[in-house]
Amino acid sequence: MLRGRLLAMLLVASTMGAAGAWAQSLAIADLDDAAHFALSADARERREGTEWLLQYRERDSIAVLIQLLRWLPDGETEIVRHLETLTGAHPGSRWFDWMVWQQAHPEVSPYPGYAGFLADVLGTLDPRFRRFVHADVPYAIRLEEIAWGGVRVDGIPALEHPELISAGDARYLNANDPVFGIEINGDARAYPLRIVNWHEMVNDTVGGVPVSLAYCTLCGAGILFDGRVDGRDQPFTFGSSGLLYRSNKLMYDRQTDSLWNQFTGRPVVGPLTGSGIELRVLPVTLTTWTQWRQRHPGTRVLSLDTGFRRDYGSGVAYHDYFASPDLMFPALVKDGRLSQKDLIFGVRAPGGVKAWPLADFAGGTVINDRVGLIDVVLVGDPQGRGARAYRSDGRRFVRGATPEELTSGDARWRVTEDALLGPQGENLPRLPGHVAYWFAWSGYFEDAELGSPEPSEQ
Repeated sequence: MLRGRLLAMLLVASTMGAAGAWAQSLAIADLDDAAHFALSADARERREGTEWLLQYRERDSIAVLIQLLRWLPDGETEIVRHLETLTGAHPGSRWFDWMVWQQAHPEVSPYPGYAGFLADVLGTLDPRFRRFVHADVPYAIRLEEIAWGGVRVDGIPALEHPELISAGDARYLNANDPVFGIEINGDARAYPLRIVNWHEMVNDTVGGVPVSLAYCTLCGAGILFDGRVDGRDQPFTFGSSGLLYRSNKLMYDRQTDSLWNQFTGRPVVGPLTGSGIELRVLPVTLTTWTQWRQRHPGTRVLSLDTGFRRDYGSGVAYHDYFASPDLMFPALVKDGRLSQKDLIFGVRAPGGVKAWPLADFAGGTVINDRVGLIDVVLVGDPQGRGARAYRSDGRRFVRGATPEELTSGDARWRVTEDALLGPQGENLPRLPGHVAYWFAWSGYFEDAELGSPEPSEQ
């Protein structure tokens, strides 16, 4: 049913604008013509384009065939058979299966005109997609792995400097509702997931710092980016493009219409590709409303008055996806050390990255370890929602008398959002870390270390 509706959208849209030129052609001259004919509004042209492709024996058509597999259910069997002939592979009969196969085979490249073909396919779903993908667009990822996420541009609307209320006025929140907690320069904010699940992007200013909280529900990762970049007068602000890459959202900046990888904070398609820009990742805490409020009684929190009509009930958005072990969109999972949707806490530090199963932090566990070039200490959230990571500079820490305290030898250290504060004025800064599904972390950081140290004595 879903593919039928999507096909209907394509066929209706293809009668308008540039796509209408397909119906004016009388002969198929090459692969690019056949690819466009196969999605024509005219049934005869659609059939002729598909038949031409099914006779074509070169592997540069594979990306087109996989794309068609999503939109042309009536030609599914023949397309799958031809893909099997071209590849010698038998991953399955679904578009999902072949997208995963394609990710595993970067040596198979599409024909040179594929960017224009993809732009036409996406443009029929929403003409605004052409802002991001067009025939001459520069790119740093495989365009054939870009997938439509089922919504149009900004179909998942970002929150822009949303209204905030006091903790006492946030009576809509339950004690165990998860929140993203942020504190910058003494300004504490709580962004409840029951709201952020519906918007996936919050552009705000916290403690005087312009930030974007980019949340990919599909990969379970909420990442806080500093919008400021050296050499640019204005900070970046972001929206949701409606497009995905390996089951991770491609966000876009409103300044240049470049697509960015939400997981890495780098522009990957569009004008900023190759610029060397990488957004700075800032610390964010995933915890419960009760835990955050206890630590930050003066916190402000998102109001339900967002300007949008949504059911902001606890656990409403993405309920089935969060409860399922399966992925909604294609992503290759090569690393089987954990299940694909096991939650991890990952840290990025100079010289390397490392992840720990979130279950290791249950009950507020403290873990001493090393990431890249530096020694770290990780402090688990008492409710098992997340953790905080700090430099340890070789010290070994254990849990203190309260969740706000660690001890190292006889010294007591205070746990804050910015740093660990020692009794003699020592300061061990916090490191960027966040929760994510294992498939996303292992997919972007291949062969990354998986921490499995013995926890500190508690």
